[in-house]
Parts: sequence; C-alpha cells; structure tokens
Amino acid sequence: MENLNVETRRGTVLNGVLFPAKNSDSVVIAITGIHGNFYSNPFYYNIGDKLSEHGIDFIYAQTNDAFGEIETFNVKTAQKEIIGSWNERFSYTEEDIDAYLDYAAKNYTNVILAGHSLGANKVIYYLSKNHDTKRVKNFILMSPANLKHMMSGVSAGERDFIEKLVRYGQGEKILPFYFMGWVVCTANTAHDWLSGILDNVTDDFSQVEHITHSGAMIIGTYDNFTDGDPVGFLKNINSHMPTAKSNELIFIERTGHTYQQKHDEIAEIILKFAKKNI
Repeated sequence: MENLNVETRRGTVLNGVLFPAKNSDSVVIAITGIHGNFYSNPFYYNIGDKLSEHGIDFIYAQTNDAFGEIETFNVKTAQKEIIGSWNERFSYTEEDIDAYLDYAAKNYTNVILAGHSLGANKVIYYLSKNHDTKRVKNFILMSPANLKHMMSGVSAGERDFIEKLVRYGQGEKILPFYFMGWVVCTANTAHDWLSGILDNVTDDFSQVEHITHSGAMIIGTYDNFTDGDPVGFLKNINSHMPTAKSNELIFIERTGHTYQQKHDEIAEIILKFAKKNI
C-alpha cells in the first residue's frame, strides 16, 4: 500500500491509498461513504490485495467524510485543514471525484469508478453529469445508501432547527444533537443531507436516468439501509437506468451493508468484473 494524496480544485488535499500492481494500466477507484474508512469497512483491504495480486491497481479514494474528522492541508491557503463528516459539503462531490480521476487519467488506460454506500450515491451524482467514457470505462455501485431511510429518525423539530440556522447565516454552528442519531455535524452539512442532492436512489431517479455508463451493482441480502428489501431496492434503481440491460446485478447472500463475513467474496466479484471489462 502507498499513501496517495490528490489535490482538489479548492486546494483541499484528499488522502487516499493506492494498492499497486506491477506496471498496471488499469485501476478501480472506490469512493468512500460516511465513516467508510478502513476500520469500519475492512473489506477495502481484501479488494485492494486481490486486485493488485492480479495486475490491477486499486485506489481507496477517501473523501471528506470517511472519518468524523480528518487533518489535511490546503495547497491554496497553505494552511492545515480539518475536514470530515462534521463539515462535509455535498457540493464538493464532483470536484472530489475529479481529483482522483485527474490522477488516474495521467497513469491508467482503463478506469472503473466504484463507490460504497454514500460513495455509490456520489458516483451516481457524478456520472449523471459527466458522460466521458475516456476517463471512466464502467462503474461499480456497492450498496447505495437509501438516504430517506437513513434520515427517517430526524424529527420535524430538528429539521426546522437546521433550516433556521442555515437561513439566518449560522450554518457553521455544530448541531446540539446527533444528526440521524449518530453524526456530529454543522447545520450546513445536515442541510445538505436533507436537501436531496444525493438522495438519488429512492423517490427521485432523475440522476440515475441520466447515467450513460454501464457497470455492476452489488448489495448484501441483509442490507439494513434499504428499508427491508435489498433485492427490490437494487432492481428498482437499475430499472431507471438507460443502460439497465447491460448492467450486472449481484446479490451477496447472508451479509449486510459492509459485507460482514463476505470480504473475500466481494473482492472476488470485483476482480471478476474488472478483468471482464478492461
């Protein structure tokens, strides 16, 4: 493994990890979700090791919210920055993914863009706006997040409180309660969650409908972020894609959102798809 730091257009440096193969011209880039780091999602090690053993590079593409707080650096301000799930802005999604793709464009011929959980929603958002098949050959969506289900416990009073803080210019204030019951964050970050920008796999499929790439979608049959029907959830997303007939839907039996006890299986699935499509 090698540390991989990529610079965004705003100057923030994102800290990823490269699992290098020898002289590879192909890479799978996996965009992380909220708290989707190596500690909570150890399957990244399995994927990285498996791909690199078979001649394909893998990039664990950590974005703003892989941890609660991440100490990094801004090359434009020359100052230390603290980013994380506490102050993430969804409006940075496109440039965060671009930062990794800019790196990949200089080093690889074949690029598969993957994302897990909220990272999958970010990939959907990105591909709905960017149809460049030169930089991205295929996608892999691993367990997209049902934001409506995740935020079902946010009360009307909490929503109103967040809205008022943002409206009156106090969006940088830390909320006095855990958002969704477990996230410490600013009112601006919570407002982004509530805005629907990345809520693209439940009621509003307009982003999904604009994706022109094809790829694979993967989910565990015990995934608890799907409101009780992981298989139907994934099939419904695919039904809204123009590339539905070309896409692979893969259901991993008896595992949940982070592929518990199935880390080798998810790695084999991604290797098989990558080898077939590069």
